[in-house]
Amino acid sequence: MRITVHRGTQEVGGSCIEVSTDNSRIILDIGLPLFDRNRQALDSFKIRKMTKEQLRNEGLLPEVPGLYEGAGEPDAILLSHAHMDHTGLLEHCQSQIPVYASSGTSKMMLAGSLFAAQVGLPRELFREVKPESPVTIGDFTITGFPVDHSIYGCLAFLIEAEGQSILYSGDLRSHGRKPGMNRRLIEVLQKKTIDVMLMEGTHFGFPDGNTKNEYELEEEITELVRESKSLVLASFSPQHVDRLVAFIRAAIKTERTFVADVYTAFIMHLLKNEIKLPQPDPNGVVRVYVPDSLRQPSTPRWRAKQVERFEHAEIKLDEIIKSPERYLMVFRSSMLDDFKEGLPPETCCLYSRWHGYLEQSGWDSTRDAIGQVDGTIREVHTSGHMLSTDIVQLVQNINPQTIIPVHTFEPGRFREHFKNVQLLQDGEPFLVEP
Repeated sequence: MRITVHRGTQEVGGSCIEVSTDNSRIILDIGLPLFDRNRQALDSFKIRKMTKEQLRNEGLLPEVPGLYEGAGEPDAILLSHAHMDHTGLLEHCQSQIPVYASSGTSKMMLAGSLFAAQVGLPRELFREVKPESPVTIGDFTITGFPVDHSIYGCLAFLIEAEGQSILYSGDLRSHGRKPGMNRRLIEVLQKKTIDVMLMEGTHFGFPDGNTKNEYELEEEITELVRESKSLVLASFSPQHVDRLVAFIRAAIKTERTFVADVYTAFIMHLLKNEIKLPQPDPNGVVRVYVPDSLRQPSTPRWRAKQVERFEHAEIKLDEIIKSPERYLMVFRSSMLDDFKEGLPPETCCLYSRWHGYLEQSGWDSTRDAIGQVDGTIREVHTSGHMLSTDIVQLVQNINPQTIIPVHTFEPGRFREHFKNVQLLQDGEPFLVEP
């Protein structure tokens, strides 16, 4: 087998990896880049609006033969998870290429396409990868293993062909709500010889920062909610289902009503048969707030249908403002204009995302509005990526013959811990030795 990391040997995000034999080719992820060459965050909204040619001219489109046009297209695209830095360029790929992913990833991409201007996964292209159930694509036998990350439905891929095996970690961590996933991955793969491990190394280029696990973070959130005597706003991605669970549990433990927006409620609806989540109910612990932006005459019919789905559990803003201490409310900065008389006094906003987003201009108005009512913004977050010590432990347990670092700004850090590290440049082919 041959491996070509088209993008990701020396950066976080924008992942795109090709694995090939003489007869078959597959692409592992096809993501939007997150950073420029100076490690400064790119404007993702601007990039999403670019045409294929504009992306190519800016050097943002990995040059993969046959992926976007022309003959010789790959046999398949495999998506490890639904984050845009792994899926965001899918819409520019040839429309006949099948896309393999977990059911959870297809659902997160559906929700993201409906409510967050993210890339969707066309139903006619989708091929489900079930956990530990091998699929055959040309010369390849591919097995997906569930892994814990900051979005629902993530997989690591074991790729086998020609008597060789490659493990692609995707994005993963050991400090989420499901540590048993990594234990299972290790249990299965320790019985095999892994020739090459394509291993994410995000935290070899960023400080580990807050090392709390999701259970510890839930306790921190609960205490902050309990301390507040006013409205608590929760800013997080609803696709991060671990974090959604933490906020719902915090609301229950502090005897508040959890107020979802329609985006969050839709994700809860999609997953109702897969995980235990309370569903919106006029007499239950979850109600749904419909932002003014979804009440406009210009609201597309398909989005209005989702509003109708949750009308039975809707709560009006007047009711929330009347007794703000009774609610924990999902919030995004676009909702700020709905609070026409301002936020309730001493509103507390729990910001549970990457810190970099908080520094962007879109949060300036929210920061000002919270300050005007003597409120506070508290950051409560832990990384979706494997901490540096956990990277070392996982690789040691799987014990691959060769390690190829990906999804990292500092691939050389792997050599501080391992001798069998192959450092590649973007676009450089690597032949897996027999």
